[in-house]
Amino acid sequence: MIWAVLPAAGRGQRFGGPIPKQYLHAAGKPLIEHALAALLAHPRVSGAMVALSADDALWPGWSELLGKPVLRCIGGGERADSVLAGLRALPGHAGDDTLVLVHDAARPNLRRADLDALIAAAEGDPAGAILGAPLRDTLKRAGAGRILATEPRDGLWRAFTPQAFRRGALTAALAEAAAAGVVVTDEASAMERIGLRPRLVEGREDNLKVTTPADLALAEYLLGA
Repeated sequence: MIWAVLPAAGRGQRFGGPIPKQYLHAAGKPLIEHALAALLAHPRVSGAMVALSADDALWPGWSELLGKPVLRCIGGGERADSVLAGLRALPGHAGDDTLVLVHDAARPNLRRADLDALIAAAEGDPAGAILGAPLRDTLKRAGAGRILATEPRDGLWRAFTPQAFRRGALTAALAEAAAAGVVVTDEASAMERIGLRPRLVEGREDNLKVTTPADLALAEYLLGA
């Protein structure tokens, strides 16, 4: 059994505008619908839990997509809070050993081959696995608008989603980080804090997260193609 959790309580402040970015449309559908459909189309994914803000008036009210359940819960102020709420709200039949795919609600272009590879890696590794890609650009450290240094990129990766972990282990890791007052920016960071080293699975670089208007235009193009 595999479940998906989508943290969708954020306002997308970096994007700007009155509409949270997960509800912006590309190729005729909101980004969150593309993200959900990519996950639920996989035959091994049983359903999805979406963590929403308490005052979300834009949620379309789905209870299922592609014939699979779409459940919802109230998220928190930070991404990690929403993921933890989603994990705790999963149905009782999803035990601690259930594999959970945590995916960005504004990352609409997930491909089936990447999902297959991620699931295979995470099922074979107790530390879990994430999608990502090695850094290919030259990195500059900046200060006062000038280059201070060129940083080596060897061994550095960009972290994507989904990120795949067992429900019990990820719940414990996120709860421990919250208790320590540590804000983790992705699930792998929480697992790293408790001494685990999740596996990296190289995925397609067009699995982009919509953060700016330019990203939305690119997502529209990719989904249309």
